[in-house]
Amino acid sequence: MSPTDHSHDDALAPPAPADDRPLLTVSGLTKSFGDNRVLDGVDLEVRRGEVVVLIGPSGSGKTTVLRSLNGLEIPEAGTVAFTGGPAVDFAAPVSKADRIALRDRSAMVFQHHNLFPHRTVLQNVIEGPVYAHGVPKGEAIARAEALLERVGLSEKRDAYPFELSGGQQQRVGIVRALALQPTLLLFDEPTSALDSELVGEVLTVLKELADEGWTMLIVTHELAFARQVADEVVFFDQGVIVERGAPQQLFTAPKHERTRRFIDRILRPYDE
Repeated sequence: MSPTDHSHDDALAPPAPADDRPLLTVSGLTKSFGDNRVLDGVDLEVRRGEVVVLIGPSGSGKTTVLRSLNGLEIPEAGTVAFTGGPAVDFAAPVSKADRIALRDRSAMVFQHHNLFPHRTVLQNVIEGPVYAHGVPKGEAIARAEALLERVGLSEKRDAYPFELSGGQQQRVGIVRALALQPTLLLFDEPTSALDSELVGEVLTVLKELADEGWTMLIVTHELAFARQVADEVVFFDQGVIVERGAPQQLFTAPKHERTRRFIDRILRPYDE
């Protein structure tokens, strides 16, 4: 995705900021599965163009935050508000229109790709723009082809998912999200299902998206990567935000012992 002369660059660039207010404001997000409180009053703010990375042990609530922002989970309480739109209040009944409003502003890249196995790469990419957003098919195809070129997958447009490597499938998942032209990109452990030699190709795409100014919320255990791209790192544990800060501060001088223990266990292999 290195800068080259593409006729569709305007369509592929991140949305221009309307003002300097936070793009996303999350307040008091609370969610339980049975007796297990997975989110316990989470507050979060993301500014346009920021990369915010969520870290923490498995089961700490990170993925549930992403799924709530995209309308895939419905919390019991809390609000989610995107700049320029009404807040979704989860304490009240959540309508189909509320879910659609959330999905119109964000796009999710899943851990396990979630591509349609019976559709080609191109068909997977244009599905959302054409059938969910009403984009004319020709326009959707042109956008998809430009995006596939930018991630090095032009020659795979007519391939089926089973013909791709895991890294290629995940890059298609990223293209599928970008094709929706969201204001916020959500990544749920985008490299955790990949063989180690394929992780780098996906992280390279994410790094280039960050450099281009896309607003991203990323759940990952790749702390060395988080250190490179994050504007803010947020450490979750047991459904609450324990600590947040710039990566240099949080990774080198965390304020909380729980954060320090987690980083010592996860990050030190990268430093050896």
